[in-house]
Amino acid sequence: MTRAFRRGARRLLLAALALLPALAAPAFADTAWRHGHALIGAPKYAEGFARFDYANPDAPKGGSLTYAAVGDFDSLNPFLLKGNPAAGLGLIYETLMTLSLDEPASQYGLIAEAVAFPADFSSATFRLREQARFHDGAPITAEDVAWSFETLKQHYPLYRDYYADVTGFEILSPHEIRFDFAEADNRELPFIIGELFVLPKHYWQQEGRVFDETSLEPPLASGPYRVSDVQPGRSIAYERVADYWGADLPVNVGHNNFDDIRIEYFRDNTVSLQAFLAGEYDWRLETSAKQWTTGYASPALERGDIIQKAFADGSVAPMQGFVFNLRHAKFQDRRVRRAFGLAFDFEWSNRTLFYGQYTRTGSYFDNSELAATGLPEGRELDILQRFRAGLPEEVFTTPYANPATDGSGNNRANLRQAQQLLQEAGWRIQDGALTHAESGEVMEVEFLIANPAFERVLLPYQRNLERLGVSLSLRLVDSVQYANRVQEFDYDMIIGLFAQSLSPGNEQREFWGAEAAGRPGSRNVIGIADATIDALIEEIVFAEDRDHLIAATRALDRALLWGYYLVPNWYSGADRIAYWRHLAHPQTMPAFSVGFPTVWWRAGQ
Repeated sequence: MTRAFRRGARRLLLAALALLPALAAPAFADTAWRHGHALIGAPKYAEGFARFDYANPDAPKGGSLTYAAVGDFDSLNPFLLKGNPAAGLGLIYETLMTLSLDEPASQYGLIAEAVAFPADFSSATFRLREQARFHDGAPITAEDVAWSFETLKQHYPLYRDYYADVTGFEILSPHEIRFDFAEADNRELPFIIGELFVLPKHYWQQEGRVFDETSLEPPLASGPYRVSDVQPGRSIAYERVADYWGADLPVNVGHNNFDDIRIEYFRDNTVSLQAFLAGEYDWRLETSAKQWTTGYASPALERGDIIQKAFADGSVAPMQGFVFNLRHAKFQDRRVRRAFGLAFDFEWSNRTLFYGQYTRTGSYFDNSELAATGLPEGRELDILQRFRAGLPEEVFTTPYANPATDGSGNNRANLRQAQQLLQEAGWRIQDGALTHAESGEVMEVEFLIANPAFERVLLPYQRNLERLGVSLSLRLVDSVQYANRVQEFDYDMIIGLFAQSLSPGNEQREFWGAEAAGRPGSRNVIGIADATIDALIEEIVFAEDRDHLIAATRALDRALLWGYYLVPNWYSGADRIAYWRHLAHPQTMPAFSVGFPTVWWRAGQ
């Protein structure tokens, strides 16, 4: 779940956010019904708005779309740890509220037409639209909302933690439900409940149907599309629902324009790219700088049939990095983790492998006002001083900076520093292998990957670590095995991605919190279990205003950076999209997303 689920709920999981001036947290004096609400300031779109500004109300409806996925799938239930769910299932499901893609963090009514909550955010009440229907015509009721809430908490540990502060609910009428919260002043809790996927209780309670088992039976849902064809492991297709209940809602105008959407599966990215160039599918997000620069040369590109376009990404740059599994003793010492960071030569990789297209990530909230810079001061310093005993002294004395090289491939200075740190941590070279002097453990590390494209990045890193006596092996597995092993924390190192928003909150507990560290399937893949980190997270969750939130987030950022919990990677600041010219997109794109496939259409329809 994360840019996958929260990017579907908060972008099918997190809305990507851009720089904004400091704004006061919203203050609500009563529990009046509201068509939408924002975590930062007020929502952009007033009650009665006609459509989102980026949506094209004249976009033609019809035609087909095909895009690609890499790997495999064996389930159509995305709400379980079991199995590997098919791509695109967010097309069939709906939440109580939905996001706009041109605001930092604003929700507007979808299944719920309105929300109400008191000034202290101690509860949230949702009023459902009476016309809301599942695909079988059954009305969506408060009973469905309550059942969905309980079921998702029961069967998916991430939801159990995500909704941990929801103490209960009360069904006030067939179309009205109130959720009560354990703590006041947590401004994000109404927003979190607004992201709740609503599932059909009557469907899942039918005899013989079991929610917690993987299945390839197309499930009942309520969204603009339904599953139309399933070829296990090969493809999945969706068809637009002709009588979709929410087609004319303001949040859906100019959306869901294709009649049919098919997702074809390929075994790897190389095969996938060749299939795209041959016209087997229509749209591609390119994540490889090398392929973007050299891989698209073709007659179709020369004719103009294929369009390559980089869309500016105004979001907070996600932190991607080589993640250590702190559940393993060999990574407990911060000096060891720092030494591994010194062995990565980003400048050489960027020049040689990435064609200079990337910027090194230097913050868990890079490209935003939330990123820690320089030395802490003001409110941020006050927060950090309260937790000084649990923080590295460098937090207060030294601005954080990634180790750097001249890009020539000569990384000797950093490797000498890394060797010194390893010696200080008790590691020595014995018989050519880095060995712990007391325990006798040999530093053998398995780096688990599912994407072979990362091999060319990791092989030079592997060679540098070998010079330190580290035995690093690259373990390439299929996507299903990778997902299972990550859920069970069965790895030494992996590549982790942590997407953030400009309004961080409760999800930080899931990323770095001690409780999540021991729960299989959580997003705390690093295994951080630190009381000071937990306290800084709570400072964010209960921030009194925007200034407090910024200061608390910078404090957490600084603590994470100086903890050396991963080796920071890179970001590009743009989404690299290639598509065949029979596709079209709005002239004014949303600020925080490419809006695919939601607001794209087939030209000439």
